[in-house]
Amino acid sequence: MDSEKNVAQSFYEETAISSGFFILKFNNESDDNQTFKREVNSNFIQFHFCIKGSASFLFNEGNYTLPISEENSLLLYNPQRDLPINLALEKHSWVLSVLLPINKFHGLFSTEADYITFLSKENKDRKYYKDGHVSPSMAIVLNQLMNYNLHPTIKPLYFKAKAYELLSLYFNRPADADVEQCPFLADEDNVSKIKKAKQIIISRMAEPPTLQKLADEINLPLNKLKEGFKQIYGDSVFSFLFDYKMEVARQLLATGSHNVNEVGLKVGYSTASHFISAFKKKFGTTPKKFLMSLNA
Repeated sequence: MDSEKNVAQSFYEETAISSGFFILKFNNESDDNQTFKREVNSNFIQFHFCIKGSASFLFNEGNYTLPISEENSLLLYNPQRDLPINLALEKHSWVLSVLLPINKFHGLFSTEADYITFLSKENKDRKYYKDGHVSPSMAIVLNQLMNYNLHPTIKPLYFKAKAYELLSLYFNRPADADVEQCPFLADEDNVSKIKKAKQIIISRMAEPPTLQKLADEINLPLNKLKEGFKQIYGDSVFSFLFDYKMEVARQLLATGSHNVNEVGLKVGYSTASHFISAFKKKFGTTPKKFLMSLNA
């Protein structure tokens, strides 16, 4: 398969991180659904992340379907049979996948990583499937991989670092274990309210409500909002919002259509100095230097 395939406003791009270790990017900005196919043998473990929109993985000639929606992930592995990718990507959707051989995957972890179920000896030769939620930290890395502006010679190193970062964040989710044990989150109505809270703060990121007002708006006690949000998204409400705002700011700057002051106002900073300080705290550089690096 070609390393890059364009269909109208959709594309497929494959980047080799190292021998047998790949990042696949599926982008469909067209108004039609698109299908992408790639052979993958039984030696590979597959991680799939839906960054935007929704998609479905088709298996057994379309007789079995695994859907994946925005902000969700799938881990797939079957040592008994090949699992070729047959991805039906809906319009205006993005999916990023990581493929690596199982022996290389095991080599990434120390023998002490017993808390990762997938690495346990009894699961070593079993097929494995897991769906999960994309945390804000993972979403930032995924967006960095989808939208980057790098010199071609730097791209392989950058992608390799981001692939390792993504896998580290994927497995650094102890909150996952707690969700099943938390009676509060077993109630779908409560989970729905927490998700609504996330949508509210995102839609009003420039002027977010206080935690108490947010709790009142979704009709949950304040302590349940705090606990539930951390359980589902792995972070406090305002830490999550900070990460989100900084990622939006980074993307706005990268378009080249806004100056630093405009971007700061769009994400809720009334003074440029506060925005510059926040941006530097998150990315280790100032917005101006970030802009200069894009044009270097």
